[in-house]
Amino acid sequence: MNIRSSFVILSAAAFLQSASAWAGVVSLQWSTDKEPVAYQPGEPITFQLRLVEDGKPLAGKTLKWTRRGDDQKTESGQQPSAADTPLKIVTSLDKPGFVYLAVTIANEDGTPLKGKFVNNKETGSGFLLEGDATAPVKFEGGAGVEPRKLEGNPAPADLDAFWTAQKARLAAVPMKAELKEIESPKPGYDAFDVQIPCPGGKAVSGCLAVPKTAKGKSLPAVVSFNGYGVSPARPQPVAGMISLNINAHGIENGREPEFYKALGLGELKEYAFSKQENAKPETAYFNGMALRVLRALEYIKSRPEWDGKNLMTRGGSQGGLQAIWAAALDGDVTECRAEMPWCCDLAGIQVGRLRGWRPDPATGLAYYDPVHLARRINCKVWLGAGLGDAVCPPSGVSVFFNTLTVPKEIEYIQGASHVRATADMQRQIFRSE
Repeated sequence: MNIRSSFVILSAAAFLQSASAWAGVVSLQWSTDKEPVAYQPGEPITFQLRLVEDGKPLAGKTLKWTRRGDDQKTESGQQPSAADTPLKIVTSLDKPGFVYLAVTIANEDGTPLKGKFVNNKETGSGFLLEGDATAPVKFEGGAGVEPRKLEGNPAPADLDAFWTAQKARLAAVPMKAELKEIESPKPGYDAFDVQIPCPGGKAVSGCLAVPKTAKGKSLPAVVSFNGYGVSPARPQPVAGMISLNINAHGIENGREPEFYKALGLGELKEYAFSKQENAKPETAYFNGMALRVLRALEYIKSRPEWDGKNLMTRGGSQGGLQAIWAAALDGDVTECRAEMPWCCDLAGIQVGRLRGWRPDPATGLAYYDPVHLARRINCKVWLGAGLGDAVCPPSGVSVFFNTLTVPKEIEYIQGASHVRATADMQRQIFRSE
């Protein structure tokens, strides 16, 4: 499969200067000496950063930086901000992989410079130094060296047999959905709380949204999934589609915030990180989560409004992981969109790639790793990868992308952390032909 690339420069310098429409907006201009994901092993990688306020250089602060990489090396330093001298950092990587760069700002007294992150399509993005100024002003980005050459380790030999057995468990539990009508967040849609029995004692717990004008077998469907944490499902109406959003845990929807907070501090605290549970695929927390994903797909396909042809799955982080499971384990999925998907290439941790924030590699988790499921996917896939993502490192997402054998696209987003990616950021895109 041929891969072609394109480079979309939604210029860092341009968007920062456009932020001058606000008073007191501070941010970091950044650049690399070539396309961020175009470096060769051993080639110098040069970052330049300049602190600006209202689009003009801001002096008198201290830029502190840390570089980490898939080579297990860490470097750090600092430099006073100056009107005429940008911060210049030169590094390299001697093998395929990524470097990660974080730059923060210190005031004259050593305290972190903080602002309120603002994003506006017309005026750009930055940190507003007024009002609720609680977010550290920072840059998180990186660069890639030959990411197309990154490879994962082999999948478990019994991967298909395991999932055949899990699907048999699911089939043994009748799908008898219970629906309760709830308020729709948008006019023109009917919304329902949906509860569907599933193996393991926890039902699929989701919210369905259906256009009021929907006719039988007339609409495509989308199933969406949420990121890590303890939160309810919510109806997410999509124009011209039937949509189902499910929560990750089979818990009640629509409860008071204290309910979810208590679960997060109690029985669901640090879920999916138990080494004992992750030793076997049957006991991993992901097992019940994945079965609920499959049951949710079964249900949406049973809806009389579904056109029987078009089925999308989507999500970010943990939701991206679930969207990938869905595409790999249900052949009716026609499109998968995963933004910074979680737990890709867990074995990469063992060979020195950036760890991110993920469970330790374990025998049981290998059955849920997107890299090992990639060759089971037969639909088109879109992926987003933040070059400054310290939770789901771009190396793991790249290994997953490389393993796919279907039409695919990946966007590497410069300046994007796991929680912040704006439309005006610099993007480098690779597509299969």
